[in-house]
Amino acid sequence: MTPTETGTRPRVAGEREMEIYQATLQVLDEVGYDLLTMDAVATRAKASKATLYRRWKGKPELVVAAILAHKGESVVPDTGSLRGDLLAAYCGGDGGLGDPLARSVLSAVVTAMARDPEFAEVYRRDFIGPKIETSRAIYERARERGEVHPDADLAVLAPALAGIVLHRAFLLGDAVTPELVGRVLDEVVLPAALHGPVASGSRPSRPS
Repeated sequence: MTPTETGTRPRVAGEREMEIYQATLQVLDEVGYDLLTMDAVATRAKASKATLYRRWKGKPELVVAAILAHKGESVVPDTGSLRGDLLAAYCGGDGGLGDPLARSVLSAVVTAMARDPEFAEVYRRDFIGPKIETSRAIYERARERGEVHPDADLAVLAPALAGIVLHRAFLLGDAVTPELVGRVLDEVVLPAALHGPVASGSRPSRPS
């Protein structure tokens, strides 16, 4: 009989649950996803492995739940402007792009998604999915205020900020600060949002 088939799962909540999540992120930060084990988390959290398995199906579910707990409740910012909402979403509180632990965890997550299809499925479903919904809600509300062109392709526009900032953080070594996020917003994202798509006939011709 597997640990997930041993009857009713015990309630792990409150401070004890957060201690387990904190232990999970500490181990993930130290050894990466591949080397993280339920045994290691149980030892760090001073819990039994059976308790972990009764509460979480396996390593992917535990790690994603810990990341979600660190990020906090997903709330759609409402500052009255697209710029303010995006700054609040990407720079506000623990778990934002400027949080050192969040960046370390994200680095481990990117590697894990490439190597572990089961983890990638859980992470996309439970973490990426809600973030896409939040981002789309921000842009849809901004479109109603006239800050986003009616024909803007939100599937392309919405991920642009995170893509550029993470490129600068992980490949160029830039510190993720509200100032950096603001520059990307002012020079790339907001102009693109307001301008909308460029008609194919109006694109500049390439030099021969």
